[in-house]
Amino acid sequence: MHVLRLAAFSHGVSGGNPAGVVLVDTLPTPDAMQRIAAEVGYSETAFAMPQGDGWRVRYFSPEAEVPFCGHATIALGAALAMRQGDGAFALALNDIRISVEGTSESAALQSPPTHSAPCGGARIEAALGLFGLAHGDLDLRIPPATIHAGADHLVLMLKDRATLAAMAYDFERGRRLMRAEGWITVLLGWSEAPQRFVTRNAFAYGGVYEDPATGASTAALAGYLRDLAWPHDGSVVVSQGDDMGVPSRIRADIPSRPGSAIRVSGSVRTIDV
Repeated sequence: MHVLRLAAFSHGVSGGNPAGVVLVDTLPTPDAMQRIAAEVGYSETAFAMPQGDGWRVRYFSPEAEVPFCGHATIALGAALAMRQGDGAFALALNDIRISVEGTSESAALQSPPTHSAPCGGARIEAALGLFGLAHGDLDLRIPPATIHAGADHLVLMLKDRATLAAMAYDFERGRRLMRAEGWITVLLGWSEAPQRFVTRNAFAYGGVYEDPATGASTAALAGYLRDLAWPHDGSVVVSQGDDMGVPSRIRADIPSRPGSAIRVSGSVRTIDV
């Protein structure tokens, strides 16, 4: 079975988050997809087969299926464009339908609907303890929250860039916490300006210490900024992966209607293997 290897949200010749893409006539069994994803070893591999006028898609990390993955969807959009030509593609996920527009070098997805809810108490104490953070490290202009765009994420915004750069956590402890709470990732971020953010994403839920580019959590963050009436002026640009030496850039366009889809876009490069 052929696996395309693409880096989504790339920035330069080494940036972007690697994803596997498998285009097939019929999806393998879940166990087979899980095994292939583990063998590929990227944070996600997208499996897609033709269905009606679009594609049926499932996403697998090395250790678990996830309901939605942004960077693998961006990679899928480029892969479909390579196969069928530039265009827009309808995608049927496990629980929702979305779309992606692709060329061989870039893609833009329309996320699932977004929503957010405050997060506090013992849950935040556990998250702060995991990362060795104190309440005084938080930028409370963007309070801790559970944010959603196809999957749940926890967001912790920090007051300064140096604290973000120093992010570290115990992997096994993080995996237990994230799976218990249903947080697909924990997003730690810093606001450089109202429309510019730097983020890092712990992904122990899926068996990966950190993702260099995370489109799903960026869509959820953009939806949360809209919920907060943050001065985003219609879009934000997220820099991710710089602290890993894997620079990635993600743009999120934010329509005004509460809960509506976020347009997430970025460049794609083919990984030489």
